[in-house]
Amino acid sequence: MKIKSQRDFWSGLMFVAAGLGFAWGATLYRFGDSAHPGPGFFPLGLGLLTALIGAVILFNALSVERADGDTIGAIAWRPLGFIVGAVLLFGWLLPHLGLVVALPLVVVVAALAGDEFHAGEVVVNAIVLTLLCWAIFIRGLELTIPLLPPFIAG
Repeated sequence: MKIKSQRDFWSGLMFVAAGLGFAWGATLYRFGDSAHPGPGFFPLGLGLLTALIGAVILFNALSVERADGDTIGAIAWRPLGFIVGAVLLFGWLLPHLGLVVALPLVVVVAALAGDEFHAGEVVVNAIVLTLLCWAIFIRGLELTIPLLPPFIAG
């Protein structure tokens, strides 16, 4: 079998591996049922869905002909560093500074990964994401995520 798109092949393989890995990891938690889902319910479903999407991408890589073979280019280290750095920064900042400070800072760092940086768009994005995260996770799901820094919240 001939790989017709290297880019799709390797990304599909990555999605299948990551999805199956998360689904396997979710089996270590209680599953529950659809009326009362346990902590493993959502990660298992998301992992299987990710693996399924990866399988579709993998199938296309082996069946759809590309003109140049859709080769993989050089690794974009700068964007990769900013995105990984943003995730690590969020994990550290959230308990120390709260959602209202941590999320906008992470949005700015992640926006630096792109080729174009428009401050107005980044500010709007940060505000909308912070409000949505507050509404979904703190108000809707009632998770105990710190909203403000501990020195302000008291």
